[in-house]
Amino acid sequence: MLYQRIETFIEYTGRAIAWLTLAMVLIMFAVVVLRFAFNLGWIWLQESVNYLHAYVFMLGAAYTLKRDAHVRVDIFYGAMSVKRRSLVDLLGTLLLLLPFCGFIFYVSWDEVIKSWQALESSQQTGGLDFAYLLKTSMLLMPLLLFIQGLAMIIRNIMILRGTNSCSDPEPG
Repeated sequence: MLYQRIETFIEYTGRAIAWLTLAMVLIMFAVVVLRFAFNLGWIWLQESVNYLHAYVFMLGAAYTLKRDAHVRVDIFYGAMSVKRRSLVDLLGTLLLLLPFCGFIFYVSWDEVIKSWQALESSQQTGGLDFAYLLKTSMLLMPLLLFIQGLAMIIRNIMILRGTNSCSDPEPG
């Protein structure tokens, strides 16, 4: 099924991105040790922590959505039947998630293209020379969320039609 392939892709993407958190912690540890033990510091090393944090947040959003680990005010949703939850998820995806993804992609496009054309680098002397790669995450995030949204639409339509026994996303 298409939605299963999409969700498998998002699962592998999310797990790969999760390793960036380990890299971020190790680099931050190195920054602190170098700064306080040896009185050394490099802007590029500190900026790399910011880049990794942005990648984890931006590129991990679709994985979080797939795992149903996003923030939800669960006053009524938890007590709903599987079909009613599927209807709520379907409408939320169609009316909120997909338009949000389209909007973020649209408003980010020009900025990312300009950044790539200029091969934008850090504004700090000694910073990282590839700010354009960081800005690319502003396009990748809505793209990944959009394809996860498509998987959710397919899955929820199947649940509403009674052709899919999958009632919830995989547990985290």
